[in-house]
Amino acid sequence: MTQVSTKHLISALGVVALFAVAAPLQAFADDDGPSKPRIDCTKPENKKKAACKPHHSALDDEIINGAYWLAHAGKHAEALALLATVQDKDDPRALNAMGFATRKLGNVDAALPYYARALAIDPNYVQARAYLGEAFLAKGDVIHAREQLGEIARRVGADSVSFANLKREIGAFKATRAARG
Repeated sequence: MTQVSTKHLISALGVVALFAVAAPLQAFADDDGPSKPRIDCTKPENKKKAACKPHHSALDDEIINGAYWLAHAGKHAEALALLATVQDKDDPRALNAMGFATRKLGNVDAALPYYARALAIDPNYVQARAYLGEAFLAKGDVIHAREQLGEIARRVGADSVSFANLKREIGAFKATRAARG
């Protein structure tokens, strides 16, 4: 085994261990967590979607979930390094996690294409829409953030965690802006 392969294997095993510890904490998370694809792969129009590709693996699921928890623990660079090992580079969950970690590292402009690609693959992925809305707020663009809030409401309703989180972020953004005058 090469040094790089060994490193990836060790990272992946670490993710599995991290996920085993972090999974019970998901009930306390303040967002919807990484979305599982809900696509009917028997339909011809869905055959080319990432979730229907044969190389979508359980290991990718573990890597994405581990990266999600690393990123939410503030370990954004580590999350990106782990996400680089995902086999399916078009998995919307991986793309969303890459966008999140990149944005949290302070590079909002570099995060936007990740969200755009995730949403091009799965337009109903509301967590990606919420994070895209937060990215727009980081750029001072409340109009586009509100557009994403409307899309979330249209797609899953106003009672989802993603809707509530983005609505809260928009409210905080507006309050901060109003306080500054």
